[in-house]
Amino acid sequence: MKEQIITLLNTYENAAYLISIVINIIISILGLVPSVFLTAANLAVFGFWKGTFLSFAGEAIGAIISFLLYRKGFKKLSESKLFSHPKVRRLLEAKGVEAFFLVLSLRLLPFVPSGVVTFVAAIGKTSLLIFMIASSIGKIPALLLEAYSVYQLMNWTWQGKVISAFLSIFLFLFTWKKINRKKVQT
Repeated sequence: MKEQIITLLNTYENAAYLISIVINIIISILGLVPSVFLTAANLAVFGFWKGTFLSFAGEAIGAIISFLLYRKGFKKLSESKLFSHPKVRRLLEAKGVEAFFLVLSLRLLPFVPSGVVTFVAAIGKTSLLIFMIASSIGKIPALLLEAYSVYQLMNWTWQGKVISAFLSIFLFLFTWKKINRKKVQT
């Protein structure tokens, strides 16, 4: 996927920034598609800082557009039993400063899907302004970490090799735990 995006961005050089942002908006609306391949393409085509900034801009704009679409289309879902878990309810009911810090902290956590945070905040009571500010601020460190990791892996530096080793160990342990959990349940 990364290679196709690189080709697309290089083919339409004059519109490459806009194309990247539109792809990021689509990824944000879909909610569960990871954006790491687009970040990698942006870094390859535009360099580290421009690529990171472009990925940040696209993710921030995409989150805002997704928030508005989710709010318009799914607001009534907040009352369903699907969202009865206490932690989800807390985000649904949050307003003001509490909503700001909840969205910000969830954006900072690397394994919380961005689309889920956007969706729950959108169908809850979080205001658009609070969401925009908290979400954008929270995306900065997460995206810098993602861009740095992807850049190191793309260039296969010693840091990239360490990141790759840690990712491999994490995936191995995660898979092992899932397999053992299934064995215990049967």
